[in-house]
Amino acid sequence: MINNSFCVCPLASGSRGNSLFVSCRNASILVDAGLSGVEIERRLSAVDLSPESLTAIIITHEHSDHIRGAGVLSRRFNIPLYITQKTYQACRQGLGKVEQFCFFECGTPFEINQMLVSPFSISHDAIDPVGLTMEYNGYKIGIATDLGIVTGLVKEHLKNSNILYLESNHDSDMLINGPYPWHLKQRIKGRTGHLSNMDAKTLVSELKTEALKHVILAHLSEENNCPRKAAEEVLKSLNTSNIALHIAKPHQPGKVIKL
Repeated sequence: MINNSFCVCPLASGSRGNSLFVSCRNASILVDAGLSGVEIERRLSAVDLSPESLTAIIITHEHSDHIRGAGVLSRRFNIPLYITQKTYQACRQGLGKVEQFCFFECGTPFEINQMLVSPFSISHDAIDPVGLTMEYNGYKIGIATDLGIVTGLVKEHLKNSNILYLESNHDSDMLINGPYPWHLKQRIKGRTGHLSNMDAKTLVSELKTEALKHVILAHLSEENNCPRKAAEEVLKSLNTSNIALHIAKPHQPGKVIKL
């Protein structure tokens, strides 16, 4: 049984939709549900997981590529939705009718069936965006995607993680020389935009400890990045360590990574 371990599985990552499965013995959680409900069910099934087993959906911010299937799944399988009040107000129409809300605030940890979830503020062009750490049985998973800068607060929360799920959105040269209009390039590069491969490399180098076993690069732009460039950059910070590097994909689920 997967749920006997503390594990993660990226279901989708990128501008078309984002969803990360995290589970332990007593909890199975989706962090974001940015694909259609049917597609999330399909991807769960592809890695032998069932939506009926889900105990919670946590929403990090209101953008459609993070909430698209959340309301549908919550209604279909009676899953509580964890969200901040401000984020809920920003996306209530997109969610539709939801019976079970559990509201949380940045800076205030909460538990879901013995899994400790600690939400923290990040810099992104959303109303109340959050990063997360999730802890169970002495292990820690750090999650930070959709952020424009890495603050001291972000590093403080992510330190001593065993798994890091980090944004590596764009290659700076590809972005500048690519097809996007200038205002969009400026948004992506800005303080409330997205981290570059270089930013991800720097962050990983600062967070690398004996505890860190896996780094998963997420939210890669299909237009302004490629897995090879992202991996090559971040591998520079890993050197010859035993830390495994993974790339979360937009069109198919990744492997189940267990601690």
